[in-house]
Amino acid sequence: MSAVHSARPADLPDEIPVLIAGGGPSGLFLALDLAQRGIRSLVIEPRTTIDQDRPRAKTTNTRTMTHLRRIGLSEALRKAAPLPVEFAQDVIFCSSLTGREIRRFPNAFQLVTGRYAPQPECGQQVPQPVLESVLREAVEASTYARLLTGLRVESHAASDSGQLVSVVDAAGTSRTVRSSFLAAADGGSSTVRRGLGIRLEGGSAALSNISILFRSADLADTISLDPAVQYWVLGPGTAGMVGRMNMEQIWWAIIQGVDVAAGTQDVDPVGLVRSLVGADVDVDVIATDPWTARMLLAPRYGRDGVFLVGDAAHQNPPWGGHGFNTCIGDAANLAWKIAAALEGWAGPALLDSYGVERRPVAQRTINDAAANGKALAYHFADPALELEGAAGDAARATARAALAVKQSEFDSLGLVLGYSYSGSPLVVPDGAPVPAEDPILYTPSATPGALLPHAWLDHSTSLYDVLGPGFTLLVDAETLGGAVVEDVYARVLATAAEQGVPLTVLAVGPAVNGLAMADLWAATAVLVRPDQHVAWRGSSAEAAAHALPVAAGWTRPEASESEASEIKESAHADAVIS
Repeated sequence: MSAVHSARPADLPDEIPVLIAGGGPSGLFLALDLAQRGIRSLVIEPRTTIDQDRPRAKTTNTRTMTHLRRIGLSEALRKAAPLPVEFAQDVIFCSSLTGREIRRFPNAFQLVTGRYAPQPECGQQVPQPVLESVLREAVEASTYARLLTGLRVESHAASDSGQLVSVVDAAGTSRTVRSSFLAAADGGSSTVRRGLGIRLEGGSAALSNISILFRSADLADTISLDPAVQYWVLGPGTAGMVGRMNMEQIWWAIIQGVDVAAGTQDVDPVGLVRSLVGADVDVDVIATDPWTARMLLAPRYGRDGVFLVGDAAHQNPPWGGHGFNTCIGDAANLAWKIAAALEGWAGPALLDSYGVERRPVAQRTINDAAANGKALAYHFADPALELEGAAGDAARATARAALAVKQSEFDSLGLVLGYSYSGSPLVVPDGAPVPAEDPILYTPSATPGALLPHAWLDHSTSLYDVLGPGFTLLVDAETLGGAVVEDVYARVLATAAEQGVPLTVLAVGPAVNGLAMADLWAATAVLVRPDQHVAWRGSSAEAAAHALPVAAGWTRPEASESEASEIKESAHADAVIS
């Protein structure tokens, strides 16, 4: 679905539990994740059409694909993606597309054929307009999520029962909608964020870039290198990237290192593409888009029921393809917490934990992407890369060795899966060391705060597939000795029932390779949050019962059960729209 008719203010409801400003990927995903939890939301988006000529993000990483699997959309996106994973999985650095290969990075961006081990889904290359279309179609089919286009959020103000949000159309006609929560997914120039008085902090890259979308009938047959998901051209005249947009004739290119002060009006996109190719191919330019990488982060992620999501909270350089994926991670973290608040089982610390958990992830991601931005194609450009003989061999060997610095851009599983919420007030630490942060190396760990280590239970069933919609207490089946898991952990189930916290208790294992779950977790049981992160691990049913109110935001990790009761009784229950 690429177009939707403009809505009118008269189409707006008087009230809605969650209003989402912005219908890009993070806003749409948030609405769909809330819908999975039975929460109604309204997405307000100024764009009535999706611009197919500005592909923007192209990398949907393994973590985002797993989030999409959780809401039932991973297969729909793969079917819609114009570039199948089977076509190419590597990034190739070269002197030109008709020249010499310098170095390649295999299985870049978690692109793997066959069953993937670290997560239930591998990565997928897909243009952002295709992704947005899939998400819009899912919202259109949803009972709980609704998208209205041609409108924008103009302002908001706090009230006793939430937010009063002014929504306006292109003619200036406005209407106020009352919502319990307001999510600002309205991009880097977020109106909602400005209304909170929050400014993004950081800077921009010194040089800019130009994206070029073009059609070429003979480029595919002209390229002399192996198929690749991206080619990085280390040309001395023109340096940048080229890749397929689809399996037909549409391609994209990014010219790196353009001097902003010199302007772009005299740029010859056809000549630039031909320079990258190294041949006089036909080039029909569809669109050009100058842009500058930005490293920006909000000092806080909202207040008083207003939350910054995605680009409204952070802007990442695109190197590594993490920006859009970080936005989806925000939405996945926020959705279950808003649902908990609306359903009445959220403790006072739950919603505040959103920024506490997600801001460090964004900071780490920005830092890594910014480092990759200091090693772009033009930094390695050398005319000698095309030479025959000893001089060319030496230049290529030098460039190949220097390009090792780019591994973390394409082989970034440690960044994609290795982030942890270990410092969160919702996590019960167990004293074990948290795995060291590394952008490349991912060490699966059930350390509280970490992502639940993945395992396949049979040829098609992931451990993630059996998780419940709320919290899940997973118990190693081999350690139960034939006991019924519900009987052993009756205390935990009773605690969940008393506090209204949704909890599923499951005995699982072993994994398909014979690995016992207790060995995978370094514990006999783990309490998994709705976003698939570990809140607690251990072997005591009583300890698990104490951990549940912590994970729901009612007590601090060291708090006692009596304190949990006292906090819950004294907590102020704000009115919400059900």
